[in-house]
Amino acid sequence: MARSVKPPASASSRATEPSPRRAPSASVPGPHRRIAARLLKQKTVTLFRHFPAALTGDEEALHQVRVWGRRLRVALRLLCGKPQGRRALRAQRFLAELTAAAGSARDLDVLLATLDERLRHVPARTAEQKRLRQRLAALRRRGRARMVQGLLDLPIARLRADLAALAPRACPDLAVLDRRFRALCEREGRKLQGGFAALGALLDVVALHALRRRARRLRYAVEVFLQVFGGEASATKPWKALQDHIGTLHDHRLLAEWFERQAAADQKRGQPALAAAAIAEAAWARDTMQRLHAEFLAADPSGLVRRGLDAVGFSVPSASP
Repeated sequence: MARSVKPPASASSRATEPSPRRAPSASVPGPHRRIAARLLKQKTVTLFRHFPAALTGDEEALHQVRVWGRRLRVALRLLCGKPQGRRALRAQRFLAELTAAAGSARDLDVLLATLDERLRHVPARTAEQKRLRQRLAALRRRGRARMVQGLLDLPIARLRADLAALAPRACPDLAVLDRRFRALCEREGRKLQGGFAALGALLDVVALHALRRRARRLRYAVEVFLQVFGGEASATKPWKALQDHIGTLHDHRLLAEWFERQAAADQKRGQPALAAAAIAEAAWARDTMQRLHAEFLAADPSGLVRRGLDAVGFSVPSASP
C-alpha cells in the first residue's frame, strides 16, 4: 500500500496553491497535542450531552449515544498517548458496552420506522397488519425499559473519569498518528476489498453487515484524520454511502426475520389469518432486500472503497474473488 500525507497548512495557503504531499515530521509542535486533546474532550462532551435523554428512551438521543460512543472508541485508538494502556482499553470496553446497551432499543426504533414507512404506502391497512404493528410497538416499549436498566447498570462515573484522564495525555506527535491511521486504513481497506470481491453478486446480509462495521470504523477514523491534518469533509462520503446502503439492507433482513417468527408463532396459536399476513410482510421485506441489493451493487462498493482511500492519499490494489 502506498501513501503520502499532506501536512497541515493554513487556510490561506490551502486556498491558493496546494502544498506537496509528504510525510509529517516526527518533530511536532505542541499545538497538535492540544488539538488531539481537544478532540477527545469534545467527543466525550457530545456523547454525554445526549445521555440523559437516552435514559428516557428518546429515539434521537439513543442514536446519538451510539454514534458518538463509536466515534470516541475510534478516536481513542488513534489519539491516545497509550491506546493499549490499561485505562484506554478499559474506556474502550465501557464504550462498547454503552453502545451495545443502547443498541437493541435503537434497532427496534428503526424496525418500527421501516414498517411504518411500508404501511404508509398501503391504501388501507388490514386488521392483521395493524395487529402486527401493535406487537412490534409493544416489543419496542419493552426493549426501551430493558435498555434503560442496562444503561443504569454501566460504570458511567468510571468511564467519565477515564476519559477525562486520557484527553490531556493525547498522542504527542503527528508521525505517531500517521502510523496508526496508516495501519488502520491498510487493515480495514484490504478487508473491505477482499470481502466485497469474495461476495461478488451474492446477497449475504450477515457478511455485508460485518463489512459495514469496517466501513464505519474507517469513516470515523477519516473524520479524526481530517480534524487533525485538514482536508475536505467530502472524504467521508464514500464510507457513509457504504454504511447507508448496507444498513438499509440489514434493517429489512431483521424485519423479515421478525415477521417470519410471528408467522410461526401464529401458526402454532391457530391464528392462520395473522400468520398469512406476517408471511406476506416477510415476503415484502425480502423482495425489498433484493431491490436494495441491486442498487448497492450498482453503486460499486469496491469503487467506493477505492475513492474513500484515495481521498486521504491511500491506494489499495483491487482484490480478486
